[in-house]
Amino acid sequence: MTNRIPAIKVLLLPKDTNALGTIFGGVILSNIDLASAVEARKAGAHRYVTKAMHAVEFHAPVFLGDIVNFFTETTRIGRTSITVKVSVEAERWGAGEGERVQVTEAEVVLVAVDRNGQPTPIRPDGSTRA
Repeated sequence: MTNRIPAIKVLLLPKDTNALGTIFGGVILSNIDLASAVEARKAGAHRYVTKAMHAVEFHAPVFLGDIVNFFTETTRIGRTSITVKVSVEAERWGAGEGERVQVTEAEVVLVAVDRNGQPTPIRPDGSTRA
């Protein structure tokens, strides 16, 4: 097991499953969106809206009872936007031993917005430095 700390960690329940008993992809996408927003808040305490989610390809299913970790990393900060990479891993606990499985990853672009929903600089001075 790694020492990385996930932005969010979720235990998936029966309400999250499809007819085959695996977790809906949309549930995973929703949590990717949440995890990216948690990461974005580190750059500046704003409201963020999702502009784009790039190339989400599922490599393995998520099963009922899996604990799903959403790891985040800021890859770019622009004037009003931030790009966050989200890696998703499922923890499977069969026979008392944990196994981590890479489920998917995504690149999410979020835009900081003001009270009127208009783009606003992430940093007070408008800089893009990390």
